Amino acid sequence: MLRIIDYGSGNLRSVQKAFERLGVAAEITADPNLVSESDRLVLPGVGAFADAMVALRERGLVEPIQQHLAADRPFLGICMGLQLLFETGWEGGRHDGLGVLAGEVVRFDLPDGFKVPHMGWNQVRWQTDSAVSKLFLEAGDPSPHFYFVHSYHACPADAAVVLAEAEYHQPFCAAVMRGRLLATQFHPEKSQAAGMRLLHYFLEHV
Repeated sequence: MLRIIDYGSGNLRSVQKAFERLGVAAEITADPNLVSESDRLVLPGVGAFADAMVALRERGLVEPIQQHLAADRPFLGICMGLQLLFETGWEGGRHDGLGVLAGEVVRFDLPDGFKVPHMGWNQVRWQTDSAVSKLFLEAGDPSPHFYFVHSYHACPADAAVVLAEAEYHQPFCAAVMRGRLLATQFHPEKSQAAGMRLLHYFLEHV
């Protein structure tokens, strides 16, 4: 069963509808027992890092998510769902994340002329030896554009987990992958054909 985690923040219905367009039913739930039983999990989210972690803790969702990832079961993080995977977030002070991936989440440090949040369509460059890169190359779209809305970005301690980068004055991590964990800073559910291709990859190959 594919379940989308509801912790009170995120575009849950749009993510659910994206999977429905691929012919897959996705249940939205805040029940930690159902999260524990899930074959596949999706963690979307928008808003502040600290608030999201508080909400996950209050709903008893932290441990089921960590156990799912420790068992290397398929997992997709979207936007805040990527950032929360890391050890530390620096939005409004220092805050602990889920600690699944080593590294921190920091605010964009940009010169005048660059607005924060980074918002809109941006080109993504896959790591060239990845299966995802090969998928998009075969589809004739080796460097697709995806839709972003964020003020903070992840800085993984291990470069090997970086699946893709984008650039906003400087390169930043746009997606990570480790085992059956896939997470994107961009919103695949808002990214038209490229986003649907990535969601299909998650369903079929992760």
